Amino acid sequence: RTLVAGVTVSQLAHSYDMSFAAVQKHVAVLEEARLVTKEPRGRERMVRGNPDRIRQAQRLLDGFEVVWRSRIDRLDVLLAEDDDPASTDT
Repeated sequence: RTLVAGVTVSQLAHSYDMSFAAVQKHVAVLEEARLVTKEPRGRERMVRGNPDRIRQAQRLLDGFEVVWRSRIDRLDVLLAEDDDPASTDT
């Protein structure tokens, strides 16, 4: 298991073109989803990724991708059939 280094919320805020408050809100959402943990260190709050939870989310998203790609493929087939002049319903 790899140790994931933490960064402060301030460091994160400097890395993105958004306000400190916006970064705090994003971190709070990630923390609620247990994708990151936030722990106090003095006056700072250290943010660390949760690799196990991130892998779990990735597997879930991979499953959704398979489903949606299949649906898009079926839609492509239906649209191609609709464009086929030989397939008229008159």
